[in-house]
Amino acid sequence: GDPEGGAGGRGRTGRGVGAQMTEAAKVKFKITLTSDPKLPYKVLTVPEAAPFTAVLKFAAEEFKVPAQTSAIITNDGVGINPGQSAGNVFLKHGSELRLIPRDRVGGRA
Repeated sequence: GDPEGGAGGRGRTGRGVGAQMTEAAKVKFKITLTSDPKLPYKVLTVPEAAPFTAVLKFAAEEFKVPAQTSAIITNDGVGINPGQSAGNVFLKHGSELRLIPRDRVGGRA
């Protein structure tokens, strides 16, 4: 038998930047808390493959707001579906995001 066979050797190579790094690729987000008039922000660096829900939870904890009622949107006000990877969000929306604690936006219907 040939132990090398079967794996298919065509690993996904990273596109350009950072492909030569051995550790998992990371993405960096600058997340601003819009509910605070001082507009504080946190810079979070997370693995590309991390679920975006984890990024949301981490950001909410950093700002001491409840993650369950928080949402992350882009600077253009576009809501981000947290059911995707951080890398995907980064590719689509870039690094500058906003955290909105939703409890002050109306109530439950």
